Amino acid sequence: MTEFNDFGYVEKAFANIREVVAKQGKNIHRAASLMADAIAADKLIHVYAGGGHTTLAMGEMFFRAGGLANINPLMETALSVFNQALKYLELERTVNFGSSIIKYYDIQKDDLVIIFHNIGINPATIDAAAEIKKRGGRIIAVASSYWQSEMPPDHFIRHPNGKNLFDYADVAIDDYNPVGDAVVNVPGLDTPIAPVSNVVDFTIAHLLEIETVRLCVERGITPPVWSSANAPGGDEKNAAYLKKYKPLIKSL
Repeated sequence: MTEFNDFGYVEKAFANIREVVAKQGKNIHRAASLMADAIAADKLIHVYAGGGHTTLAMGEMFFRAGGLANINPLMETALSVFNQALKYLELERTVNFGSSIIKYYDIQKDDLVIIFHNIGINPATIDAAAEIKKRGGRIIAVASSYWQSEMPPDHFIRHPNGKNLFDYADVAIDDYNPVGDAVVNVPGLDTPIAPVSNVVDFTIAHLLEIETVRLCVERGITPPVWSSANAPGGDEKNAAYLKKYKPLIKSL
């Protein structure tokens, strides 16, 4: 029996996170300032994901113990990993599908939307971003500069307009996800394994929340934060937020 070996996965994931912390702090602060502004104005913070496993980052921010209660996921199951895989893959590459989701949720002028898509070039992402900007919304984009810069301009997964998610962002947060996502090479296997994008994007989501809460407290604002529904007293603490946000957030 051979000894356990992670082939450097944990260190590579932490190295990616450390790079985000070292280089993206100012952008995380700028994004959190917009989120704190939304809380101060008693508005929702909308979260969208452009398809596949990036939808899990949207889910990580929604109805989460210790998370913000005013998060509104622009949820479309057809784009998520809870759809059949080949179906969501086809739909995230379908032009105008993303814009239809933004229209359905009726994003308004000055609404704040966080968009997760580490690749940041596919039609479901670009069309959603374009529709948000068309409506006067503001965008915090979490994506990888590597994917956006290294993918060929004529690659078939790109939106026909050739734009990147960061082209639409009011604040762009680079997650430094490498092209291909998987970071471990096991000797004897040609295909890399062990992706890091969700580990890093989940961390960015929580860093945004932490900085937003800090800024709210600094401004004398009590941010709306969920308690764990599974801990004693959690349901009682959450009751007021549910009463307030259930009529406003379709996924509650």
